[in-house]
Amino acid sequence: MKKSYGTNLIIILFALFPMLLGANTAFGVQDTLSFGQTFIIPDKPEIQTSVYDYAKTLKASDAKALETKLLNYADTTSTQIVIITIPSLQGESIGELTPRWAQKWGIGQAEKDNGILILLSESDREIWIAPGYGVDDRLTAGKLGEMIRGRILPEFKEGNYYAGLDKGTDAIFSILSGKYVADEVDKGFMNKFWAIVLLELFVFIVCFLYHFKAPAGIALAASALSSSGKSESPRIGFRGGFGGGGFSGGGAGGKW
Repeated sequence: MKKSYGTNLIIILFALFPMLLGANTAFGVQDTLSFGQTFIIPDKPEIQTSVYDYAKTLKASDAKALETKLLNYADTTSTQIVIITIPSLQGESIGELTPRWAQKWGIGQAEKDNGILILLSESDREIWIAPGYGVDDRLTAGKLGEMIRGRILPEFKEGNYYAGLDKGTDAIFSILSGKYVADEVDKGFMNKFWAIVLLELFVFIVCFLYHFKAPAGIALAASALSSSGKSESPRIGFRGGFGGGGFSGGGAGGKW
C-alpha cells in the first residue's frame, strides 16, 4: 500500500511539472513586460521646439540661446536638432531610449529623415546623440564619438553644460555643412514679412507728409503705426513643427 501511494505521488508530480514550468514562464514574461522599460516617453508636445530642459540643467538664458540657434539653423537647412535634458534614465539604456524617443516625436522632415536628438541625463552623467536615417551617413558613430569626447565631455566635466552643447552643435553644423537646405521659406512668414515692409513704407510716407506741415492727426497715426510695425510676436518652435522623420538605432554617446 505504501509502495502504491509513493508511486502515485511520483506520477502526480510528473504530471504537474509542465504546468508549474508554464506558470513560472508566464510570470517571467509578465515581469519583463512590467519592468523591462521603466522610462515613459512623453507625448509629442504641442509646442515643438528645439530645447526641452526637463532636468533644469541649463540657465533659462542659455536654454533660450540654444533654442534660437537651433531654430535658425532649421530655417536655413530644414534639419531639426533637438536637445532634451532629463533628471534620470530610470534604468534605461540611453543608447536605446534616444532613438526611440526621436522616432516617437518624429523629429526632422519625413521625406529627408534629417532629425537629430541630443539626450542628456544629468544624474546618470550620460549623453547620447541619435541621427535620423538621412544624416547618419555623415554623423557616423565614429565621428559622433570623437566629437563628443573632444568637444562636449571636457566642458561637461567642468560643469559647463551650455558650453558643451554649444560646441557640440557647432561641430554638427560643420559635419553637415551643405547636406540639406530649406525647401522654401514658410509662406506665413513671408506674408508677415511683406506686411511689415508695406507698413513701414506707409509710415515713411506719412512721416514725409508730416514734415511738410501735414495735419497733426496724420502725425499721431504715423506714431501709432510705427509702434505696431516694429513690434513682432516672439518666435515659438519649428516652423510647421516636427515633420515625421525616421530613426534607426544608431548614434554615439559618452559619460563624464
